[in-house]
Amino acid sequence: MAGVMQAAGDAARAIESISWVLFAGGFAIFAGVMLLLAASLRRRAGTVRTRLWIVGGGLLFPGAVLAALYVWTVGMTPHWKPVPPPGALVVAVTGTMWWWDVRYRDPASGAEIRTANEIRIPVGRPVYLAVDSNDVIHSFWVPQLAGKLDMIPGRLQHLLLSADRPGTYRGQCAEFCGEQHARMVLQVVAMAPADFEAWLAAQARPAVSTASAGQQAFLAHRCNACHAVRGVSEESRLGPDLTHVGSRMQLAAGSMANTEDGRRAWIAHVQRIKSGARMPSYEKLGDETLAVIAEWLGTLQ
Repeated sequence: MAGVMQAAGDAARAIESISWVLFAGGFAIFAGVMLLLAASLRRRAGTVRTRLWIVGGGLLFPGAVLAALYVWTVGMTPHWKPVPPPGALVVAVTGTMWWWDVRYRDPASGAEIRTANEIRIPVGRPVYLAVDSNDVIHSFWVPQLAGKLDMIPGRLQHLLLSADRPGTYRGQCAEFCGEQHARMVLQVVAMAPADFEAWLAAQARPAVSTASAGQQAFLAHRCNACHAVRGVSEESRLGPDLTHVGSRMQLAAGSMANTEDGRRAWIAHVQRIKSGARMPSYEKLGDETLAVIAEWLGTLQ
């Protein structure tokens, strides 16, 4: 996993600079202490001025270093913005055990566009995230794009980030949030502006779906009691929106690849793959039913 030392945006680049300074400073201090230790071993007892070293090395030196770091980093700290900057893309992200609910606004109609576990953004454009939590404290962190920000129930937080080159950047919940905390992964995909606009327009449309055995099985077994598919069933928002689930890279917040075999295995063995998830396992549906549902979900592009 790429980290803070491979920054791909302005916010992360400031953190990268601070990290290099801390690494270099820490190494220099460690080397200095080792030199002093070697020198002390060569001296005879009674020649070291203990009080001078305590005051200078224990108080004055760390005080000066910390004061200098504070002054330097204050200017690099991003200011909280109560409103997004001009031209920013606004994205709402809600953390839920153990997945990410992501929402955009359709620029044409103003309607809400929902997806899950992936955030797509245009390269070179500021992105204003509004983050909160639906249950416990989570923490939003995409190391290559920005610092981490806690997601607290009942409180709306804001984070400004941007990407200066196309790519896929892995994020992770950075606050322990329960049994499957380690499998609460987020993908941020930075795209060329024209490609992003085309993607967003496609996401705004309802699912392109024809009546099929998979759709009929999805409705007959009440999968729509938890999952909305715009254009097919929109009655629930308990689980991830599946309107365009076939276009996503991964399933279950990064737990497995989004393939037909992966979808079938996930539906059948949720609790084996991600125990404690709010979705039960459905192996009782049988291989044929699981196969047609998995195939149909793959057509929802």
